[in-house]
Amino acid sequence: MAACPTRQVFATIGDKWAGLVVNALADGPRRHGELRTRIAGASQKMLTQTLRTLERDGLVTRTVTPSVPVRVDYELTPLGHTLVPILAALKGWAESNIGDILQSREDYDAKVVAA
Repeated sequence: MAACPTRQVFATIGDKWAGLVVNALADGPRRHGELRTRIAGASQKMLTQTLRTLERDGLVTRTVTPSVPVRVDYELTPLGHTLVPILAALKGWAESNIGDILQSREDYDAKVVAA
């Protein structure tokens, strides 16, 4: 069901890099290079694709300032800022529960190997 709003939104914000980009922009605009520095492991291509997707969905704005060299800044829109507390809550939940999750994985893997 491609028209499902939840699936459409999760396709964007559920992406591995999207949450990291939103978090990196939470405290203000950043240039592409600054984002790459803040988001360890993100390739230039992946970061660019993620920024385009977030921009397309109205979560990020891209501002080009004519200068030499041209300056391009990315910033959360008001809609993008509404994601910050949601992602912070998810991050907090993950950090609080990672011990239980890792233990469950270990228990499950032990059962699968034993079977």
